[in-house]
Amino acid sequence: MNTADTLTTGQVRRRRGLSARTIIDRTGMIGVLVVLCIILAFVAPNFLTANNLLDVARQASVTAILAAGATLVILTGGIDLSAGSALGVCAMVAMVLAVGGAGGVVAVLLALVAGAVIGLVNGMLVAWARLPAFIVTLAALTYLRGIVYIGTGATTIFSPDLSFAWIGQGSLLGIPVPIYLMAIVFLVGWFVLSRTVFGRQVLVIGGSKEVARLAGIPVRRTLLIVYVLAGLCAGIAGVISAARLQSATPVLGTGYELSAIAAVVLGGTSLEGGRGSFAGTLAGALIIGVLGNGLTLMNVPSFYQLVVQGAVILLAVGLDRLRRRTDTA
Repeated sequence: MNTADTLTTGQVRRRRGLSARTIIDRTGMIGVLVVLCIILAFVAPNFLTANNLLDVARQASVTAILAAGATLVILTGGIDLSAGSALGVCAMVAMVLAVGGAGGVVAVLLALVAGAVIGLVNGMLVAWARLPAFIVTLAALTYLRGIVYIGTGATTIFSPDLSFAWIGQGSLLGIPVPIYLMAIVFLVGWFVLSRTVFGRQVLVIGGSKEVARLAGIPVRRTLLIVYVLAGLCAGIAGVISAARLQSATPVLGTGYELSAIAAVVLGGTSLEGGRGSFAGTLAGALIIGVLGNGLTLMNVPSFYQLVVQGAVILLAVGLDRLRRRTDTA
């Protein structure tokens, strides 16, 4: 065997190894989801029924949509701690407008605009002012929550005949509308990330911003768009939440950003950026939703559920650390 043949064989083996690891990364959490469902089918009463599974998917849709936005941010090496508060702001905007007499379409569109504006502000501070994403979004988490309290008057805004309630409560062909919205968000996210130049730019920036600049990628503009998209996802999640509850409360969305980040990391996206997938994020969000639903069906008190959710977040970070060690080994 000559040298060329040896190199070719080595390249083939390397590619096979990378391919196998990629498959494991992308399907590993799906396998965990399936195993978890099988276990809960035996230990949680009425878990494996069509109505309950649809309810799980509907409940998980909000976290999943937030996680979709967080996926893009984390892929660039950033973080978004403001998603839960942004959701609260967007829900508040939608409810204030609807109760004030605006049509459902206007209320929903302006809520989405509010989410995009929040993302725009975060993106400008991160991309142009070059402030750390952690600090920018941590500050946003705080002041946005203050805006929610101000906008709601520190009380619940409720409408018994909400014009856009069907977005959170309606069904089409027996499937809840939030599930369709979740599917659309993830299909668009998958297409953008894997089939567009913008998606490749996001991955390169996550790998190294300096390399991306040298390659001629508009880093600042790309980061700005990423944060705007994350804000838009928060807007969609906020509209769904307001529609489901037919209300907006001062604490709506509190802590949701942690569940979203946990779903992203559980799904295989590296906290250092540059690697991840929307399919993995969806699996991670469904795992969190299935786990919460199973614990509720088993009558586990809510404070114990908080302990389990915290453990899931630690597990997600630990898995990310293990992946990085495997990659550098």
